[in-house]
Amino acid sequence: MTVVFSPRVKKRRIRRFFIPALVLLFLGGWWSYSALRELPGPSRITERSVIESTKIYDRTGLVLLYEIHGEERRTTIRFSEISPNIKWATLVAEDINFYRHGGIDFRGIGRALIKNIVRGDVTQGGSTITQQLVKNSILTGERTLARKFKEAILAVALETKYSKDEIFELYLNQIPYGSNAYGIAAAAQTFFSKKPEGLSLAESALLAALPKAPTYYSPYGSHKEELMARKDKNIERMREAGFVSQEEAARAKKEHLTFAPPHQSIRAPHFVMYVREHLNEKYGEDFVERGGLKVITSLDWKLQEEAEKIVKEEAEKNENLVKAANAALVALDPKSGDVLALVGSKDFLGKPYPDGCTPGLNCRFDPHVNVVIRPRQPGSAFKPFVYATAFKKGYTTETVLMDVPTEFNPLCGYDGVPGPTIKEEKECYHPQNYDETFRGPVSLRQALAQSLNVPSVKLLYLAGVEDSIKTAETLGITTLKDPNRYGLSLVLGGAEVTLLEMTSAFGVFSQDGILHPKNAILKIEDSRGAVLEEKKESSLAVLDTEVARTINDVLSDNEARVPTFNPRSSLYFPGRQVAAKTGTTQEFRDAWVIGYTPSLVVGVWAGNNDNASMQKGGLSIMVAGPLWHRLFEFFLAQKPPEEFTPPEKTNSTKAVLRGHYRSGSFIKIDKISRKLATVFTPAGLVEEISTGEIKSILSFIRREDPTGDPPSEPPNDPQFKNWEEAIKHWLSANKIAEPSIPKEPENLHDPDKKPQINFLGWRAGVPVKGPITSFLVKIRAVFPLQEVSLFINEGLMSSKTTPIVSETINFYLPSPLGAGSYRIKITAYDAVGNSESHEEELTVW
Repeated sequence: MTVVFSPRVKKRRIRRFFIPALVLLFLGGWWSYSALRELPGPSRITERSVIESTKIYDRTGLVLLYEIHGEERRTTIRFSEISPNIKWATLVAEDINFYRHGGIDFRGIGRALIKNIVRGDVTQGGSTITQQLVKNSILTGERTLARKFKEAILAVALETKYSKDEIFELYLNQIPYGSNAYGIAAAAQTFFSKKPEGLSLAESALLAALPKAPTYYSPYGSHKEELMARKDKNIERMREAGFVSQEEAARAKKEHLTFAPPHQSIRAPHFVMYVREHLNEKYGEDFVERGGLKVITSLDWKLQEEAEKIVKEEAEKNENLVKAANAALVALDPKSGDVLALVGSKDFLGKPYPDGCTPGLNCRFDPHVNVVIRPRQPGSAFKPFVYATAFKKGYTTETVLMDVPTEFNPLCGYDGVPGPTIKEEKECYHPQNYDETFRGPVSLRQALAQSLNVPSVKLLYLAGVEDSIKTAETLGITTLKDPNRYGLSLVLGGAEVTLLEMTSAFGVFSQDGILHPKNAILKIEDSRGAVLEEKKESSLAVLDTEVARTINDVLSDNEARVPTFNPRSSLYFPGRQVAAKTGTTQEFRDAWVIGYTPSLVVGVWAGNNDNASMQKGGLSIMVAGPLWHRLFEFFLAQKPPEEFTPPEKTNSTKAVLRGHYRSGSFIKIDKISRKLATVFTPAGLVEEISTGEIKSILSFIRREDPTGDPPSEPPNDPQFKNWEEAIKHWLSANKIAEPSIPKEPENLHDPDKKPQINFLGWRAGVPVKGPITSFLVKIRAVFPLQEVSLFINEGLMSSKTTPIVSETINFYLPSPLGAGSYRIKITAYDAVGNSESHEEELTVW
């Protein structure tokens, strides 16, 4: 059916659409006219005003660490003085169609739009060189539709007023390259100590990569590999565009680049760059450069100064001793998460080593890479996460695993020989301990404290790879992106983590399972003093308290680690309780030490930036240990002693979780006499021994539920066969004596062997004239006395300890007893664990 409108209806419809269209056209024209009126002359475009510099301070707000754009370096040069290399590199990096469009590249906008749609976010902009010149010289950096439209109008107008070469010259003379360098002349001088006409193809390609994100891609920052990749991409684009030949491109990609030392006056440089990246991400580079911000950071300048000195001195020693060219350190307050010190390399102003290396790619020492935030393999420093996972599931520090040569691929034989379905021997997995020796039965306390590998791999199997990763992630580790990549080598540091996140995660242990997220900024104010950002204390319970305390107890147990480490190793502090864990990666590529008290956690890395191996002596305790020890020593000298809260003592109902690894019956004996325990044997002196064959833990527990019922069919576990065979093979060469089974009961603790106590000088129930200044006590003991104590009304008044050579002991009171009623108690302990108490009521008149 055809609908026919009357003339009146048609007129009404025309007015409805035509009048608003006229209004919009008029407003758009007027707005465009207003925008065109703002088009400046050449002098306006070449002048860039920095309103106020942003200042970054330490935590006191008194020590200025860095001033962003406090002064600009700029030299204006003619277009003819600029090397063709930089022109070509800039065109391919920013606007390949510059000489073909009229200020707006509609094809570029279309390509960017398609890429944004495909990727699902706004990562491509499509701005031309002309538009960027307008944005940087005339407009603000705000991201609004109105500003973008204004930018486009002004870009078109600019193209009508200036030639292409004039626009390109203006652009290259004012674009920011970072490090306070504006324009290509300043950039060439700042980064390469050259004039722009002398820039090589590779240098030009690198400089052209900077304006996209000058701080992020700075050669003095931590993203140098990405900068080098962008440099090579620019070279390839220049080849594709016909600017250079295939041979020239290949030579440029291989060229070694040497950067000039940074000119800025800067303290704590790697920390400042870390903070600046945060500022840029949150507020944008333009606002940070011009906004006049006052940034109060978490840095403790005195601790930072000491850390920088120690890192440099110890790294130089390591270079001579084990060919470890670099070191890094981070210190945090685990109670707040504040970053107190951060040293990303031994010398920010140093030269890359060796000479001729390309920074970011093949330098053993690269001064500007912040290793604190660079993923590296942690070696055995990862083990506490696995042990924490196991303790959560019910395993105990007394649980015993067999430290014997073990093959963990069920398709390989227990001796590591590939089975018929294994094509390559490398598919078998039989890790070694650091000293290539095996100790037989060891407790989890011994295994963690001594950093033994084979028991730790077994524990990872028992605790579960996925659950161990979840524990690490819960404590703040974010780099374990693909759990399917990691197998049982995870516990030996087979995944990459950052020193900053590892150090923060260890802080969770020190706080009994509470995570205080790492933080580097306390407060940010704008140029008018308004607070833009201020730290709010936050905490999150991420680990069971008893599990955290158990980890603290083991990692601070110097006696437990003595079989591996010297009794007075760099992990030990006399009179102080400090927990610590080392980590050394395969082929001695990385050396780690992370340690903590309740008030400080310090992580240290030593090695080479290019992942080159240290000499074989490069164990963490030798390479990273002295550095770590020195900073902790500096900190502890200013702090009173602290101790970790000990974990509660547990006595599992399952014998295997109490340390048994034999399959026979259990007998209770007295620890001192080694005879059968009786009802009189003190509980603390009762020891269980088991008889029978030595078996792997898989014979006694189901790994997914160690505290539950034992497995009905142990051989069904895929690891069972190899674990059992490995134990038998080891026992054939290393005999473990069968426990001696006593037949007689012990009699050291019979009632007649206990100390006998009597008061002298008064009788029970008979009032005594005061004041009382001392008590005389007679004690008859079969065995030497260890301790005798006097209590009055349950309060300890006095105590005597070894040696106690007299039967008669006189306890002098700190103050005389006046008239009143008192309960007097004496307790006595002898050398074999017997104890006795005697109480009397005393009335003084």
